[in-house]
Amino acid sequence: MTYSQNRTDNMLVRNQAYIGGAWVDSTTAKSFAVTNPASGARIAMVTDCGAPEARQAIEVAASALEDWKLRPATERASILRAWYDEVDKHHDSLASLMTAEQGKPLGEAASEVRYGANYLAYYAAEAERIAGDLLTNGPNSESRIHQVPVGVVAIITPWNFPLAMIARKVAPALAAGCTVIIKPAEDTPLTALALAVLAEQAGVPAGVVNVLPTSNPTPLAQVLLDSMVVRKLSFTGSTAVGKLLMRESAETLKRLSLELGGNAPFIVFQNADLDGAVAGAMQGKFRNAGQTCICPNRFLVHEKFVDAFTEKLMDRMAALIVGPGNKDGTDIGPLINEAAAKKVDDLIADAVTKGAQLVMGGKRSALGGTYFEPTLLTGCKPSMDLWRQEIFGPVVAITTFASEREALEMANDTDAGLAAYFYSNNVGQIRRVSAALHSGMVGINTGAISDHRAPFGGVGASGFGREGGPYGIEEYLTTKYLRQQF
Repeated sequence: MTYSQNRTDNMLVRNQAYIGGAWVDSTTAKSFAVTNPASGARIAMVTDCGAPEARQAIEVAASALEDWKLRPATERASILRAWYDEVDKHHDSLASLMTAEQGKPLGEAASEVRYGANYLAYYAAEAERIAGDLLTNGPNSESRIHQVPVGVVAIITPWNFPLAMIARKVAPALAAGCTVIIKPAEDTPLTALALAVLAEQAGVPAGVVNVLPTSNPTPLAQVLLDSMVVRKLSFTGSTAVGKLLMRESAETLKRLSLELGGNAPFIVFQNADLDGAVAGAMQGKFRNAGQTCICPNRFLVHEKFVDAFTEKLMDRMAALIVGPGNKDGTDIGPLINEAAAKKVDDLIADAVTKGAQLVMGGKRSALGGTYFEPTLLTGCKPSMDLWRQEIFGPVVAITTFASEREALEMANDTDAGLAAYFYSNNVGQIRRVSAALHSGMVGINTGAISDHRAPFGGVGASGFGREGGPYGIEEYLTTKYLRQQF
């Protein structure tokens, strides 16, 4: 263990797996390094779980399910609320730990802690709202419809939001009466393990929440996928991996929630508030250094507005400060690892080769490592790789359009359908465009759409299932029908 800032941080940092209420090493005694993307320094060595730990976690989660699903909803709600209180109490330490292993600015990490904690509080309340129906069939018969927990749930989460993505899945699962096995991203396991520490302190029973860090997800995940005991898989990550998990889950007919890649358009119409559109672009594009699935990926600006929009956006981008996430004033931290930075390098090079104009940035920061300059490209085209792939970096790719119809055709020219954004002050246009966009979520005159009370999810190659709001708990419930004759 090498990470140390204060006593609270040390209490939260664990390097073992959490299985059945115990902190355990892997059977191989192997471990892997977790590093700070800002410096490359090692933060901790974490136990490297594999197939044996997955089998153990399935066994304890199945055993814990028998008690947890029968507990009164009020009791499950009370425990979730206690977990929220623990997260809130350790808010600053969690944010500091997240910045250390993920790299995002401390202010953004603090916002993520609050956002994730909101799911715990929200689903504490939702636990008590699970209801059924009663059908009368005459004087001697009735039918009852119950909503019951799906069962043991496997949860696989990404590195870009290492706390919120777990809370968004685990909170409704526990509220519904399910037990969970969490496989956090190999780049950011410490935040997940810290959440397990706080779950334990909040009174979450042994076996209800299990966390398996690993540097090699395939053997561990295969055990979860092959198990008939695991009845649901919830995954956030790339479309390619989501398709693989779906195929591998077919044999056991698991319930699936897949929140996959995006390719969000950001449309600025001729009647838009230009300053508002620039503010929304900054808000949506540069959070987490552009490493979010709902970041605007393709900027479509009316041809009569493009020069003014670009100039104003460049002025705002020039003021962004790139640096370590724990340094005051930092707006953009490092990209998560070298592979991520190289991908951004390659996407920019491909775009320039195919005719895009590099107006700003376009290279690694003078800070070195995986720090990347805020970048702006104009003249982008559908033939360019960055138009078809998630950029996952601080890169603005602009093209122009002449009509509403052209803008919609360009916006919908993608298999993904997670988020979309547009700016317009025309009420009729707002109705038309919001209806025509092929996307699960649409931001209208805003660059911020996430809300723990609202459904998060996409269509097409962006997956299926919804997280958040009353819709999120439905993913962890199944309907049971009973008919009784008196």
